[in-house]
Amino acid sequence: MMAASPSLARPWNPDYKHSERERWICVYPAYINSKKTIAQGRVIPKSKAVDNPTYAEIKDVCSATGLNLGVENKAHPRELDPRDMRFRGRIRVHLKNDDGSPVKEQFPTRKQFTCAIINMPHHRRSLLLYLGEMIPKLKSRQQSQSCAQASSQQQSVSNKKKKGKKR
Repeated sequence: MMAASPSLARPWNPDYKHSERERWICVYPAYINSKKTIAQGRVIPKSKAVDNPTYAEIKDVCSATGLNLGVENKAHPRELDPRDMRFRGRIRVHLKNDDGSPVKEQFPTRKQFTCAIINMPHHRRSLLLYLGEMIPKLKSRQQSQSCAQASSQQQSVSNKKKKGKKR
């Protein structure tokens, strides 16, 4: 029998250590998408969420933070069109060491602590809120916003030029 490759997902086993990929937390873009409802999978408050985040943006923020991560070609179970590539991508993030201590103090791990706003462990909630805060600061987001503002200004200028005598 052939041994399973570490990059492939294996069936769940409670004996896995925290350092094994199957124990890492999963982050779908739908979790932090402000365009989604809670029923559609959003798990953080809308005020802290991001407009249509992609898996690549989540990956960029997590890797810049120094977290170990893995990208999987999966779609959120509540996604209306799982074949739509804009909404695909699941990020697995390593948040706990084998002894249960946090990999990064910025994302504390407490088993019994749950947030009153959303019923989620604190370490996962803190990561999602961090992603919601940092993704809008990415250069790709800021460039797309400036391009959108420039195009809207050009449209308003062209609309002003068109005003005049109608023939």
